[in-house]
Amino acid sequence: MRLAPLASLAASGLLVLTVTTACGSDAAVDETEGSAAAGYPVSVDNCGTGVTLAKPPQRIVTIKSTSTDLVLALGLADKIVGTAFADGPVAEEWAEDAADLPVLAEQAPSQEVVLETEPDLVLAGWESNFAADTAGERDMLAKLGVATYVAPSACQEPGYQPAKMTFDLLFEHFTEAGRVLGVPEAAEKLVAQQRAALDKVGKALPGTTALWWSSGEDTPFVGGTIGAPQMVLDALGLENVVREKATWTSYGWEAIVDADPDVIVLVDAAWNSAKDKIASLEANPATAELTAVRKSRYLVVPFPAAEAGVRSVSAALELADQLERYDLLVR
Repeated sequence: MRLAPLASLAASGLLVLTVTTACGSDAAVDETEGSAAAGYPVSVDNCGTGVTLAKPPQRIVTIKSTSTDLVLALGLADKIVGTAFADGPVAEEWAEDAADLPVLAEQAPSQEVVLETEPDLVLAGWESNFAADTAGERDMLAKLGVATYVAPSACQEPGYQPAKMTFDLLFEHFTEAGRVLGVPEAAEKLVAQQRAALDKVGKALPGTTALWWSSGEDTPFVGGTIGAPQMVLDALGLENVVREKATWTSYGWEAIVDADPDVIVLVDAAWNSAKDKIASLEANPATAELTAVRKSRYLVVPFPAAEAGVRSVSAALELADQLERYDLLVR
């Protein structure tokens, strides 16, 4: 087994850094290899952790679909040395680029497995992906010369969790990621394309209400008012029947029955499919009487597009098309 000792990474000249809490001292940069690459060093405050890169990363590990999708969308498939914890297939537009990417683990990879790839950067969709029993704690990876970056939309640290996800904020995250990855121009192009596509999202009829159901049966896990689901619902002009200030939250069936949403957004995952959710809704006498269930008004979104990322705009477009089938879109 090959680990990624600090010495070997330092010798490569790709990346030497330390990671500190954001309020601490700046991360150190090794300048022994001469002048820095254009735009570098790059320093960011990422979920309360300060990260400094001396050069563009050349060996990237991605954890969670949102991270893999973003790197692919920025044209860096050739820099990915491993992926893990995919929430589903990549979007068709990147499928060819992703076909031969090494899969390190079906779920959260261990630190040992991650280090075998000798990465200089690990991108993760969740903060929990960096823990002693997963890819490794961020400060420990930094001591080995491995930079870490969490999708800012997923930050949970006080003061770093977004007050409310919006597409403007998401596009800022793409721009920052472009700087970190050394492709700011590609990020600008991506943002421009996504803004143009977002402008084409249709609007639901005024007053149309929705529930965004991700998982769970006894107690559904649903989209709250500050996360990616709300961001997409806002783009569509749909009113969320859930009022809790959270990205995701547990919500009782009694409250859902009382709210009686016009449509139900179903997150489709291999382990909890939209088909299974529909069967459950229609088999339960209480939920079978919901307006959305009686009229079969189900909107389906694939799990990889249910979290804030480069597939959020396409998710809004696809959901608008589904609303149109039910004559719930403004014409």
